[in-house]
Amino acid sequence: MFAGGNLDTKSITQPLDNESGGYLQLSSGTILTNRYQIQDVIGIGGMGSVYRARDLHFPNVVKLVAVKEMINQSPDTSVRDTIVKNFEREANILVTLNHPSIPRIFDFFTHEERSYLVMELIFGKDLEAILKSTLDPIREDQVILWAIEVCDVLEYLHTHRPEPIIFRDIKPQNLMVNQQNHIVIVDFGIAKIFKSGQKGTMIGTEGYSPPEQYRGEATFQTDIYALGATMHHLLTRRDPRLEAPFSFGDRPIRSINTNVSVELDSIITKALCYKPEDRFQFVTEMKMALIALAQKTGALSKVASGKLVIQEQIVKPVWTFKCEDEIRGSATVEANTVYVGAYDNNLYAVDAAKGQFKWKHAVDGGVISKPLFTNGNLYFGSEDGKLYAIQAANGKKLWDYQTEGPIRCSPKMAEGHIFIGSDDFNFYAINTSTYQKSWFIHTEGAVRSTPFLTSDLIYFGTEGNEFICADYRGQVKWRFWAKRPITSSPIVADGIVYFSSVDSNLYALDARTGWVIWRFRMAKGSVTNPLCVEGNIIIGSADGFLYCVEKSSAREVWRFKSEHQVSGSPLLYNDGLYFGAADGSFYCVDQKTGRQRWKFITGGAITGTPVGMNDLIYIGSTDMELYAFTA
Repeated sequence: MFAGGNLDTKSITQPLDNESGGYLQLSSGTILTNRYQIQDVIGIGGMGSVYRARDLHFPNVVKLVAVKEMINQSPDTSVRDTIVKNFEREANILVTLNHPSIPRIFDFFTHEERSYLVMELIFGKDLEAILKSTLDPIREDQVILWAIEVCDVLEYLHTHRPEPIIFRDIKPQNLMVNQQNHIVIVDFGIAKIFKSGQKGTMIGTEGYSPPEQYRGEATFQTDIYALGATMHHLLTRRDPRLEAPFSFGDRPIRSINTNVSVELDSIITKALCYKPEDRFQFVTEMKMALIALAQKTGALSKVASGKLVIQEQIVKPVWTFKCEDEIRGSATVEANTVYVGAYDNNLYAVDAAKGQFKWKHAVDGGVISKPLFTNGNLYFGSEDGKLYAIQAANGKKLWDYQTEGPIRCSPKMAEGHIFIGSDDFNFYAINTSTYQKSWFIHTEGAVRSTPFLTSDLIYFGTEGNEFICADYRGQVKWRFWAKRPITSSPIVADGIVYFSSVDSNLYALDARTGWVIWRFRMAKGSVTNPLCVEGNIIIGSADGFLYCVEKSSAREVWRFKSEHQVSGSPLLYNDGLYFGAADGSFYCVDQKTGRQRWKFITGGAITGTPVGMNDLIYIGSTDMELYAFTA
């Protein structure tokens, strides 16, 4: 829990209208615990508001969060204590959960009579708001797909370890639809750790709650009933809160909406049985029934990939290896060894299968450069300004070449030369036989872009906004000027060179002439390297999105929203896209649809590109750890 900071409720609150229940609302601009700056209100409840806020812990980027407020004004001390305990229970439940349909919790704290829960901000509408925005029932195929996703998250909760969790309040208002049209379940305020035979007070929402919940009982069938009631509401527009309790049998779905299939009517009817033993006993049964129906009716075909990835895999590293400082660059894997540099001035060799230390080679500056392996040797740059050549077997130095600035890009080799840029505004060709430069190109800025080599041409960008094409004699063939620095490394495919810039554009240029073919505009700049995949270009941006763009037309195919700026370049391995973000998240998404498969949270920013071999994916983080994951 993050605590601390001074909170003066008299100076930061303002009165609300009657909808607020009489409490005072935080003013725009209020800063909580010296970290969360309130922007506006996004929801109002009887015990507090939900605010959109900026996390000032990230001063160089705009990271938005949701701040859920609970105001504890009970005159009874024991009641106030109970309310605080319930709030802390919600926070402690959420912090243990890892599922794409559950908002992440970042922080929680209590000050005087107000408690705050800092959570992932979900952009979208809840199902109740969607119902209010239309006069028609929701389409069957859409209801089925949303219900499958709700089943998936309930399955995760019901099988949670060490103890299952019963949500107890499934209803349209607590089911958000995000910008990718996927369900996110919110408001865990009355969720409960399940213990067989345990009873409590009646808690839930009238109309959606089953009979046993009125008696203080909560089981797996409780959530199944509430989901059935929610689906009934979506398909009929009949609000169960306005009907007699448990009267769904008096208003069959098909008597209200004849467009609903007999099969779906049957599934919902079973979920709404009065007796728990007559319902689906496990939510997995209901999910499989819905999936079978979706396959029969063609609802699944409406998902772009033709298949539904409905459950985030529970992912854990196969192994981790800890360096002595941050890992900011990319690793190389070769001959069952992972080679990676760190900001502790070392290049490490680590066993690829087990993560065991083999050797390290010390230099005089941090190593961001991705090592190049060729002919049993490794080549890499350092912030000490040197290009190093060492033996891959034991880390023994062969030679080095000194430039006049830090080297933060990675080397490439061709025609007996190492090609690499430096912060001294030069791009070098270093002869691997003489260890001396054969030529250099002076540029308008630091060269941090790793070059791309074709059979006869070299392509790279600079911090001086220029993109350069040169031949192997060091003669510049053409230059292109962007509006901001070009840090990303280019790729060339089918006669077109692709690269991104901090000016927020992904560029496609004719590789021979430098003429612009198209530009794709992102909301913010990009420092990531583009990836060519099956006629598309994949690129990450500081706006938090991973974009899939059609090569031929610059048409957006899909986009994936991460939690923070995408600072690491993507890797395609099998059919999964792997990449990292500045908040430490490491993602795997489906390359055809952009749908998240899993996410793992590291302890620091990820700025490098993953590497894969033998069904393992390797990535470093600024938390000083090198991670290995199963692909």
